[in-house]
Amino acid sequence: MRVEIKIDRACDEPRVVVQTAEVTEEVRELVKRVENEFGTRPTDRDKEEKPEEPHTIAGIRDEKVEILEQEDIVNVFANGGKVFAVTEKGEYVLRLRLYEAERRLAKDRFVRISNSEIINLKKVDHFDLSFAGTICVRLINGTTTYVSRRQVAKLKKILGI
Repeated sequence: MRVEIKIDRACDEPRVVVQTAEVTEEVRELVKRVENEFGTRPTDRDKEEKPEEPHTIAGIRDEKVEILEQEDIVNVFANGGKVFAVTEKGEYVLRLRLYEAERRLAKDRFVRISNSEIINLKKVDHFDLSFAGTICVRLINGTTTYVSRRQVAKLKKILGI
């Protein structure tokens, strides 16, 4: 994360602007901390009512669209410009970007482990911490995946280790 301070003599009060490619948990936490520390006054843009993000995940398999239950999803990953959701029934293509799927998934159940993958913590068989600097994750469907170095600290905090 890069921090910049810009001096503008015409500015009547300090303003914090977060510029990001996507809203991640880290960005949400940063905004929450700034709001809690300094309080905020809503801008006109904030006053606009925003529709609630849907929580439904629809997957496509064999040219059929199916509604996927979040508790059935093992992991969601991006590969080759497409996003896939894996369940015990099989693999589905999603018509969402990975960050859009992340917004729809339950925050207490799903965690992003890399730039290209989100896992369901309830579908983890075990974590292997023996790898230096990273964590190996074995999912209940037999898939092995790895937590990126950038996400290790966040996952350890979530797991309480």
